[in-house]
Amino acid sequence: MPEKYYQVGKIVNTHGIRGEVRVIATTDFAEDRFKKGTRLTVEMPNGLTDVTVSAMRQHKQFYLLQFEGYPNINDVEPFKGHNLKIAANQRDNELDDGEYYYDDIIGIEVVEEADGTSYGTVNEIINPGPNDVWVIKKRGHQDLLLPFLKTVIKRIDLEAGKAYVEVPEGLIE
Repeated sequence: MPEKYYQVGKIVNTHGIRGEVRVIATTDFAEDRFKKGTRLTVEMPNGLTDVTVSAMRQHKQFYLLQFEGYPNINDVEPFKGHNLKIAANQRDNELDDGEYYYDDIIGIEVVEEADGTSYGTVNEIINPGPNDVWVIKKRGHQDLLLPFLKTVIKRIDLEAGKAYVEVPEGLIE
């Protein structure tokens, strides 16, 4: 059975001539995921390429990474625009109560707590500011955007694959 991978970042560009890549993190654990010695996988069109981080530093909103065996810009140029992933067995961070991995939430059904109305399933999670926003695809309607707040997301039952919500007035057309 093929191993499952989780996205932790996206290589958006190269940086300088010494083999650094600019990465936008898609993980809350960027310092751990990108530290020296960490094994990552670059998802390339022709397959997966394993790399090991040899150096990491922050620059503005980016993480600048160098990989062992990739000492110059020509070596890392093919990685540009591709996702960085970790294997499932590397996902070892303990989460507190009420915290979830994005992959656990994407695909669950969103249901109104009061009357059981189904709004659809979580299609993606975006982070435009202080809290995450769930994007719920609705057939024939505009997407429903739900902020991940305790006043909106009342209860999550991962085993049942459902999130129980109380949608504030005005969020639904």
